[in-house]
Amino acid sequence: MVDFLRDFIKVLRLSDVRISSSETIDAMKISSIIGLDDKNLLKESLSQSLAKSIREKEIFADCFDNFFKEDFMNIDDPSEEEVHEKNVSDKIYDPQNNNDLESLLKTSDKTALMTSLADAASEVGLRDIKLFTQTGMFTRKILESMGLEKLNNDIFQASREGNNKREEDLKEVRERIRLEIRDYVEHQLKLRTSESGKQIREDALSQIRLSQVDKSDFALMTGIVRKMAKRLIALHSRKKRKANRGVLDIRSTLRVNQQHDGLLFKTLWKRKKVDRPKVIALCDVSGSVANVARFFLMFLYSLSEVLPNIRSFAFSNKAGEVTDLFDTKDIEDAAAETLILHGGGSTDYGQSLSDLEGFIENDIDRKTTLIILGDGRSNFGDPRTDILKSLHEKSKRIIFLNPEPKTLWGTGDSEMNRYAPYCHKAKACSSLSDLEKVVEDLLRYSF
Repeated sequence: MVDFLRDFIKVLRLSDVRISSSETIDAMKISSIIGLDDKNLLKESLSQSLAKSIREKEIFADCFDNFFKEDFMNIDDPSEEEVHEKNVSDKIYDPQNNNDLESLLKTSDKTALMTSLADAASEVGLRDIKLFTQTGMFTRKILESMGLEKLNNDIFQASREGNNKREEDLKEVRERIRLEIRDYVEHQLKLRTSESGKQIREDALSQIRLSQVDKSDFALMTGIVRKMAKRLIALHSRKKRKANRGVLDIRSTLRVNQQHDGLLFKTLWKRKKVDRPKVIALCDVSGSVANVARFFLMFLYSLSEVLPNIRSFAFSNKAGEVTDLFDTKDIEDAAAETLILHGGGSTDYGQSLSDLEGFIENDIDRKTTLIILGDGRSNFGDPRTDILKSLHEKSKRIIFLNPEPKTLWGTGDSEMNRYAPYCHKAKACSSLSDLEKVVEDLLRYSF
């Protein structure tokens, strides 16, 4: 309790809420009396002690809701069935004695997982995180504290026994827990940088997985997208002007200046024809992939000065064209409407590829770059790799951007290992920073 409250007060201070030592003591007394069972009562009581002005109370409310998320604290009264399940899971997994990450994940007890995670985070000093570059270090430390060594030993043992299925299952367990930890670390970083400097905040948000971004951060994220796009436009507009000019045509220059006894009064340049690239984007807007698609489409259409020839399509199961939305509406509104129109439903990559082929069969050629953004998970339906192969043969190149790490490709209903051979590039791409690198590479390759 004391550790939770001390950490929460630190977050409030970073958010410019002035809290004295005496107020901290009062808050600790209040929380020790009230406990954590009644979230609303705790929030109201702490607010009376820690927030004085109207502005501070607004900041307090936002910080409290983010800090005491239900994912990280079980503060509702459990049912008898939940109590029984919790007791069973405690017998299966004891974080103090077993350090068994496999059992911890497979009990499906989110509370036990997040409690163990929070304990490990406290042990390794996660409260002191300040920069995004520390995310990987703290993720690794927490994973080690929770029992990475035993899990690695189990993986090694399964490999030595030739039990390939168990080895792969354990590797997937390790990766899924690593992602849970990374999300938790990123959430804690965001709490601690929320008001500690705009540049630090932007740097952190540009690195965070887009699937973890809160709606409250959309406005700031949109500003970051525009800033990145503006930088790329300035960079590649200069490259384009230089490319249009070409290089000095020495022979023609000497020939035209013969009448001047070789003095170079006039220079001639070899002109280059620069074809603007045609870009077709197909975006999965279902589930956690939706945020990635939202910002990717905003990014592309912010580059209209250097990428004017864009057609975009969105899908969950059936693909639909959304080019007109971005041509006629504000970028943010168009992105939001795209998710409303085409989000939801059971994901079907095979059907979406079939729809896309019908839309672009007369528009795709050797100048076309096709970018597919999605996790490649198609609910075990026919992935229609034959269509992707056909598009690969007709286009300039195909880029597949997947928000999941490569360690999860091919697991469960993921078809990425079947799609990758028909892509010129298949990359893990989950943050704004990743998107910027992809778009910059696209522009560099085009010009």
